[in-house]
Amino acid sequence: MENFVASVRQAEAALRDLFEPTPLQRNDHLSAKYGADIWLKREDLTPVRSYKLRGAYNAMRKLIAGGAGSNAHVVCASAGNHAQGVAFACRHFGARGTIFMPVTTPRQKIDKTQIFGGDAVEIVLTGDYFDQTLSTSQAFAKEHDAQFLSPFDAPDVIEGQATLGLEFLEQLGRAPDLVVLPVGGGGMSSGVTRYLGEAAPQTGIAFAEPLGGACLQAALQAGAPVALPAINTFVDGAAVARIGGLPFETLSRFTPEDVHIAPEDRICRTMLEMLNTEGIVLEPAGALAIDVLDDLGDLTGKTVVCVCSGGNFDFERLPEVKERAQRFAGVKKYFVLRMPQRPGALRDFLQLLGPEDDISRFEYLKKSARNFGSVLIGIETTDPASLTRLAERLDQSGFAYRDITGDEILSELLV
Repeated sequence: MENFVASVRQAEAALRDLFEPTPLQRNDHLSAKYGADIWLKREDLTPVRSYKLRGAYNAMRKLIAGGAGSNAHVVCASAGNHAQGVAFACRHFGARGTIFMPVTTPRQKIDKTQIFGGDAVEIVLTGDYFDQTLSTSQAFAKEHDAQFLSPFDAPDVIEGQATLGLEFLEQLGRAPDLVVLPVGGGGMSSGVTRYLGEAAPQTGIAFAEPLGGACLQAALQAGAPVALPAINTFVDGAAVARIGGLPFETLSRFTPEDVHIAPEDRICRTMLEMLNTEGIVLEPAGALAIDVLDDLGDLTGKTVVCVCSGGNFDFERLPEVKERAQRFAGVKKYFVLRMPQRPGALRDFLQLLGPEDDISRFEYLKKSARNFGSVLIGIETTDPASLTRLAERLDQSGFAYRDITGDEILSELLV
């Protein structure tokens, strides 16, 4: 078997036909925050704004060199980033591509995929979740005798993704103490892990997964890949129900404690922090590695590389990101309030608000009884303790209410 480090070097050299190495940037804000030397591998700055181009290009160049020629027909399934990489590579090689994407994929990623692929690709939207899209695309490839190009569960794709590890080692000029890798299907994390195992075995590795898609942690707990019963698609670039079989062969040596879980609302806070403080636009999956820094213990004096895996963010989602970040920070809450239908009742409620509390939503819902009505109210403040004090005052004043901020079903229905 060919030495993995040598094959990754060949793949990295071939990538230079498309783009220069993405920057490895020391981040002063994060370094000061953690008392460490924090470096960001900016995969959001590839031509398709994610690392997925690496694996797609590497797999396709080997397919064509292996005899398929430029008339190759490739098929893939992707929530967006792998699709863009495949589309870009199809146009580069003049190959034909059929790209399956979940119906829930952000419009921005669908449009960019079409732009990158042009006339070389056809996009098919199917399935609410990635794993449904994956099975449909694989059946299509088999029926049409096309080459299926896996987003993460193929040797050539994994080899291509590993090139980012080669790059940041050469750019840093030394082995970091710790590398933080986001995990979706496991292609990039297994490729970089395998490369570091040979080229920098002393480097520690931590993994980051979204709370609603922690398929690696589930696999490590079970001892084999397992399908999650449900996933949250908010972190669409990492919303995978089952870790890839090949990636897990590499990642199985780790423990569940090596995987750090990022709540979706906290990821939103991290996205806003990087946007407002550093001017860096990251998609939810791209912010994973930074988001879990708080969970990694004392980083003082350590050199840490965080892989920012993608920046394909649709700014139409920004209000939702801000809302979720505020909820996580505890500075915005929603209540359903049972309001007495009498003169002065609203004034009585308003007197309970603190000086920094601001009503962001007030909606009469329905008359629930002859003398009472239900009101949906959203309140923003600057200090989470203020909303705690408000709840105490509501209790003391006898107002019947329910805090629905953390109730996902009611929040989606009413807010």
